[in-house]
Amino acid sequence: MPLTGMKQILPHAVAGGYGVAAFNPVDYNSAKAMVDAAAALDAPVILQTSVKTVKYWGHAACAGWIKELAADTSVPISLHLDHCQDLDVIRGCIDHGWTDVMIDASALPFEENLAMSREVVTMAAAAGMGVEAELGRIVGVEDDIFVDARDAHLTEVDEAVRFCRDLDLAVFAPAIGTAHGYYSGEPNVAFDRIEEIHRRTGKPLALHGGTGLANDVFAKSIARGCAKINISTQLKHAFIDGFAAYHRDNPDDYEPLRVIEAQYEALLAVFMDRIEQFGGGGQGSLILAA
Repeated sequence: MPLTGMKQILPHAVAGGYGVAAFNPVDYNSAKAMVDAAAALDAPVILQTSVKTVKYWGHAACAGWIKELAADTSVPISLHLDHCQDLDVIRGCIDHGWTDVMIDASALPFEENLAMSREVVTMAAAAGMGVEAELGRIVGVEDDIFVDARDAHLTEVDEAVRFCRDLDLAVFAPAIGTAHGYYSGEPNVAFDRIEEIHRRTGKPLALHGGTGLANDVFAKSIARGCAKINISTQLKHAFIDGFAAYHRDNPDDYEPLRVIEAQYEALLAVFMDRIEQFGGGGQGSLILAA
């Protein structure tokens, strides 16, 4: 079926009390595993391309893979652009049929972030696309955007209210104590802040830095309004380890398709586990029937 935007997917998730898994494909094989996992579980899924992945393969190739894969399924698949600071990349995604884009101007002062995000919302709206924007600074590294712990700060609730009031967002990404990458210690997630931001803005929230969080953190965050759950670092490890483990166990096998299949199976297991954990199983057909 055609791609489905987050504006259709995420309100259903909020109403149903579940989270939609958002994964970062790096090639056709990883995208295929994501779509196959969603189809097997009748679940919505968000395939969010990083800027460096788009630049490496090109807009047309990335969009082509995912549109082709989505066409053979009967579940909602969103094609989203993750953390982007480059308006030219965003324009390319608009031109090539992404359903949603993220403008990450969180490093800028509030007014400049708001102005740049408003520009992207205007661009996207003309094409019928949804937008994710971020306020506050999430520690860690994501798509070559590095935020030191000293520079990270949580989103102020009053600023979040104004930000979301002035922007027609599909999803809002607040900084609430999570981090990109694997955690070196126990994260201090501000659950009360998640709940208040969601209550006062009425927006579906994105939980960034999902890899390595405890199960109860996911459950509490989803219950408080986090409808989009980002998982990136874990799939990078599965992507590499799927290759490496097969070659370790079969050192004389140089048939590329068997290695690619082993990688696919490793990725598929991760995606199915996360989709089920966040409660997305069985929700795909319900979204389309709503």
